[in-house]
Amino acid sequence: MALKPPPIGDVIRQVSDLLGDSPLKTEADRNARALLQSALRRLDMVSREEFDAQTEILARTRARVEELEAQLESLSTALEQD
Repeated sequence: MALKPPPIGDVIRQVSDLLGDSPLKTEADRNARALLQSALRRLDMVSREEFDAQTEILARTRARVEELEAQLESLSTALEQD
């Protein structure tokens, strides 16, 4: 049976408790942040601002498509009646 690793939060808490307020803790925190930032950059994520901007663009595009669909339906109906 394979051993299940402890949750990362528990490991971080234990390391933090072991290091206390020593300079090693500051260095470990800095290295952990750099590692996390590096991992997040590789995930191909966008900022919240970019996400919100793209959501707004998508909403406007959908509204315009609905308008054009309604116009097309209207013109199709008018052509069929002629």
